[in-house]
Amino acid sequence: MARTIELGIDTFGDVTQDGDGRPLPQARVLRDLVEQGVLADKVGLDFMGIGEHHREDFAVSAPEVVLAAIAGKTERIRLGSAVTVLSSDDPVRVYQRFATLDGISNGRAEVILGRGSFTESFPLFGYRLDQYEELFEEKLGLFAELLTQRPVTWTGRTRESLTAQSVYPLVESGTLRTWIGVGGSPESVVRAAGYGLPLMLAIIGGSPARFAPFVELYHRALEQYGKAWQPVGVHSPGYVAETDEQAREGLWPYYSAMVTKIGRERGWPPITRERYEQEAGPDGALFVGAPETVARKIAAAVNALGADRFDLKYSNGAMPHEQLLSSIELYGTVVAPRVRELLGG
Repeated sequence: MARTIELGIDTFGDVTQDGDGRPLPQARVLRDLVEQGVLADKVGLDFMGIGEHHREDFAVSAPEVVLAAIAGKTERIRLGSAVTVLSSDDPVRVYQRFATLDGISNGRAEVILGRGSFTESFPLFGYRLDQYEELFEEKLGLFAELLTQRPVTWTGRTRESLTAQSVYPLVESGTLRTWIGVGGSPESVVRAAGYGLPLMLAIIGGSPARFAPFVELYHRALEQYGKAWQPVGVHSPGYVAETDEQAREGLWPYYSAMVTKIGRERGWPPITRERYEQEAGPDGALFVGAPETVARKIAAAVNALGADRFDLKYSNGAMPHEQLLSSIELYGTVVAPRVRELLGG
C-alpha cells in the first residue's frame, strides 16, 4: 500500500563558520537561514522548522520573525517551529505570533510545542526549573483552549486567569496546526493524545524502530480518549552529500564538536568515531550519506513507525552555510523523490 509522506527540514540556527573556521556573526547566520528557507521551497520540500534557543551557539531566539521573513520570499513551503519552548513563554502570545505568521503566509504556519532540551530560557524569563512539569502541563492546557478560537475561560497557577477572553488574530482556516514534540517518554505521548494533537518524535540516538511502541501507545491513547486520528512525525539529524564517504567525512568534525560540547555541559562522555559510525549505519538515528543511502534509511524509518512526516535536522553545529545549501538541494531534488518512489506514493 502506498504511503503519503511529508518531507521537511529542521534547524536550530546553529552558528556556522566561515572558510577560515571562524564563527560567523549571529546576524549573518539569520540572513543565511532565510536563504536556506527559500532554497527549501524552491526544491519542493514540504516544511521548514526553526527551533528556539537562548545561547551563543544558536542564533535564533525568535523563530517566528525568521519564519515571517522566509514566508515573504516563498510560496508553498509550510513554516513552523522546532520547537517552541512553551513552558517559558506565554501561551496567548505564542498563539498570537503563529496566528499572525499564518495570516501573512496565507495559511502555511504551524507550531511544534515542547518543553525544550535546553533550560536557558527559564532563568532568562523568570521561571523556576522546579516547576518544569507544571508549567508545560498548564500552559499546554491553555494553548489547547486557544486553538478553538472561541472566548477562553481558564484558571491556573502559573499565569493570570482568563474569563471569556477573545484572542486575535483569528486563523483563517479555523485552527492552527499544532504538534507536540516528544523525546520519548510515555507520559508525553499520552499527553499529546489526550489533547488530540499530532505527535512529533525527536529521534536523535539509537534505532528509530525502537520508537514503534510509542507510536502504538499514541494511537491506542487517541482511541481511548475518543480523539480523531492524528499524524505522527519524526525529527532526526542528518547530512546529504554526493557519496557516503563525502557525507560521513564532511559531517564528522562538526557533529563531533557539537555533541562533545553539549556533552561536557551535561556530563556525557565525548562521542567516539565508532559510536558515530553506528549512528550513521542502517540502524542508527543519523541520516547521513549519499542520496540513495539517506532515502532508503528514511523510507525504512517511515515504514517501521507508520510515520506521516519526516523532518531532517540539516544543521549540524558550525557546518558552513555552503554545505548546508548543498545538503538541502540534494535532499529536495534527489532524496525526497526517491523516498516517495520507495514508499510507492
